[in-house]
Order: sequence, then structure tokens, then C-alpha cells
Amino acid sequence: MNDATTFPPLPDHLSVDPRSPHHVAAVFEHDIGIRFNDKERSDVEEYCISERWIKVPAGKALDRKGQPLMIRLKGKVEAFYK
Repeated sequence: MNDATTFPPLPDHLSVDPRSPHHVAAVFEHDIGIRFNDKERSDVEEYCISERWIKVPAGKALDRKGQPLMIRLKGKVEAFYK
């Protein structure tokens, strides 16, 4: 396993979408985990720790551009490296 000092710091607000201003490519070079309300989630597309929310896909529904529709869930958010 890599030494924890080689990981870039996890931002407060992070998005998986490379078109987003909150996308940090250096962070995605490592495995990231998100714990939401003390349960690990693997379907998180975007999170904000300080505002306490995550965005996840709303089933199979797509918007008019073919992107998945997102819903925002509020609760306790923790991000960590696996």
C-alpha cells in the first residue's frame, strides 16, 4: 500500500465529472471512499463535506443530454483514501 504522505489532500467539494470546476484529476489517481451517514457508498458522483451533501444517480433516468439525473442527499459525509 502507498504511504499516506504521497496522497494529495482531499478537497471539501469534489466531483467525478471532468467538466465540473470541482473535478481534481490528481485525487482520482488513487482509490477514494465516501462514507455517508456511517455507511460506505460506491455510487457517489459529487460531494461537499462542509455543506453535508452527496449527489447520486436517480435510478436509470437520463436528462436531455444523456447524463444521469442526480439527486442530492443530506447527511454526514466523510471522504477517505482506501
